[in-house]
Amino acid sequence: MKLLASQKIKTGALVLVGFILLVLAIFFIGSQKNLFDSTFKVQVKYANVSGLQAGNFVRFTGINVGTVESIRIINDSTVNVTLALQKHVQKFIKKDAYATIGSDGLMGDKIVIIEHGSPGAAVIGENDYLEGENPVEMSDILARMGDVADNATILTGNLAEIVYKVNNGEGSLGRLLNSDQLARNLEGTVASTQQTVQSIKKGAEGFSENMEAVKNNFLFRGYFKRREKKRIADSIAAVNKARTRPAAPKTKP
Repeated sequence: MKLLASQKIKTGALVLVGFILLVLAIFFIGSQKNLFDSTFKVQVKYANVSGLQAGNFVRFTGINVGTVESIRIINDSTVNVTLALQKHVQKFIKKDAYATIGSDGLMGDKIVIIEHGSPGAAVIGENDYLEGENPVEMSDILARMGDVADNATILTGNLAEIVYKVNNGEGSLGRLLNSDQLARNLEGTVASTQQTVQSIKKGAEGFSENMEAVKNNFLFRGYFKRREKKRIADSIAAVNKARTRPAAPKTKP
């Protein structure tokens, strides 16, 4: 059965659209995987890559700048990861930078994150090694959270026991808060202290009055006048001595 012209046109259009979509998909995936960009390679060693796979992204300053090219086991404690990075970011990555393994979001794929190095360090070269920082495993995080929960349970139990004892008048603090006799004793101590302070104040005022009376008494009036004259004379002598003291010579600039 011969195909009609309209059917041929539709078939050709469908094939053309499919081809265009295929080219766009290849271009998009290639740009994401750096298939069309000039790249350079960097090596990183880890003790554990925590599920990292070849093809995962490499991120620098929050931007995808490359991909994980390969992962190779060196020995039972070392894994070598090769990163393919875009050539134009090479000048920004320093030799003392380091690479960590993180996640793209909470449940996303594993990614390699390159952290900044010092500004004065040299630029990393082709196939140079970056220092790798081993990732924190989720099991370690859960174990630490379990320890925190256990400690919180212990602290809560101890606090509840303390509050129970205080409410029932046990211990020094409990007796202080629940005993009326201790409160009355404390009030009596405060009152006695206030009376003592008042007595000391009155005694000081009486002493000042007695001293004024002694100064005005004719038996001691001459003694106090002589002391006052001596004090004034000493002050005048000190001022005269300061005036007659030669000035220090000025230093030449």
